[in-house]
Amino acid sequence: MLNKSTTQLLKELESFDTFEEYENANRDSMISKNLSEYLTDLLNERNLTKAEVIRKAELSDGYAYQIFSGLKTAPKRDKLICLSIGMGLSVNETNSVLKIAGLSPLYPKIKRDSIIIINNNKSVVEINEALYNEGEDTLN
Repeated sequence: MLNKSTTQLLKELESFDTFEEYENANRDSMISKNLSEYLTDLLNERNLTKAEVIRKAELSDGYAYQIFSGLKTAPKRDKLICLSIGMGLSVNETNSVLKIAGLSPLYPKIKRDSIIIINNNKSVVEINEALYNEGEDTLN
């Protein structure tokens, strides 16, 4: 979806004098959607239904549907991580979701985040079990 990595964009950003020049050169790599629009695009790209994702995410229907519709404007980080797991997103895609929501991305120097990252291809229940076994707060 996004063409350039954050590292590439940061390096390029240093070479521009104005934001307008930077924006014109990198328009295709910049996120211009809100969280609801971005999640809807991900659903469509993956041919997933909201109900299917919500079930896999282990979230309450009401809360999750509010995130998808944009009514929940400040969703909790763990809830978005659960939605990302329910969609089968990669760590980079999950981090994009978190960043668009104005939340900190998964960070490998933090033990809890490292456990989530290393178990990214597992279910929410399995990740919660791994977190619990390491004495960390579970998702949800």
